[in-house]
Amino acid sequence: MKFISTAVAFSAALISVSAGPLRLSRRGVDPALVPEFGVSAGVNPTGTGDCDGIPNAQGVPIKIPCSCPPDRDLFIADLNANVAAGHAVNNTGVAVSFPTDNSPASQLARLHAATVTLQNLRGPGVGCPSAATTFNAQAQAIQDGAAPPAAAAPPAAAAPPPPASSPAAAAPAPASGGVDPALVPQFGVAPGQNPTGTGDCDGINNAQGVPIKIPCSCPPDRDSFIQSLNANVAAGHVTTNPTVAVSFPTDNSKASQLARIQASIVTLQNLHGPGVGCPAASTTFVAQQQAIQNSS
Repeated sequence: MKFISTAVAFSAALISVSAGPLRLSRRGVDPALVPEFGVSAGVNPTGTGDCDGIPNAQGVPIKIPCSCPPDRDLFIADLNANVAAGHAVNNTGVAVSFPTDNSPASQLARLHAATVTLQNLRGPGVGCPSAATTFNAQAQAIQDGAAPPAAAAPPAAAAPPPPASSPAAAAPAPASGGVDPALVPQFGVAPGQNPTGTGDCDGINNAQGVPIKIPCSCPPDRDSFIQSLNANVAAGHVTTNPTVAVSFPTDNSKASQLARIQASIVTLQNLHGPGVGCPAASTTFVAQQQAIQNSS
């Protein structure tokens, strides 16, 4: 999608802050001008880290991490920081601006800034996919000369599970699970394919053969993924989401193959906390699972 870049003049009287420079802005973005997500976090959780995002062309919701979209207040704080810097602070090669008039060019620039902020929340390409919002649809409506979708509050949804108190403080992912790397399913997708420049890259194709957009950091490094899988298998559950059980049997029965795929899926979806990881669309795991289920 092509966004129109608009230069923004910043006031010389910027307010400096002494704490949290990346969380508090000197720019003061008007929250009323920040596009609504149009999607709630935690809708129809699968129990393994995926929840419903926007629907695809068939009306079927695209699966997104349950932690997406993020808390709106925190998102606006990040957007403020990016606008103050003139670029995504977590991906400095991506410029942003936030003009305040109501011209189509300015509306598109604001949507671009919001999309860039979403896709780079925690690092370059490490954030939420655009399918966690209606930002693309809003931008398309503006480009088509139609009014943007109503910015009504998204439908109520169950709150997403709270983040683990400190996933990083848990014991380092050991190899004690004894997982044989040869039995770990291949991702089938490489990270960083056809980057948009704003944090999204290509994942698996949808039913029309069009790649679903995923964070450019997904899928993760295979060695670190297998280390996380080992930790989960050793614990008997996902260490960052303990209610999700895992097993990794080593025989070649259909049930064991499916169990290994499931263990891989839940590890992927909960890499950094409950529902905080990579979406299933960043691998061919679901297609592999379907092929096993359909095999004789």
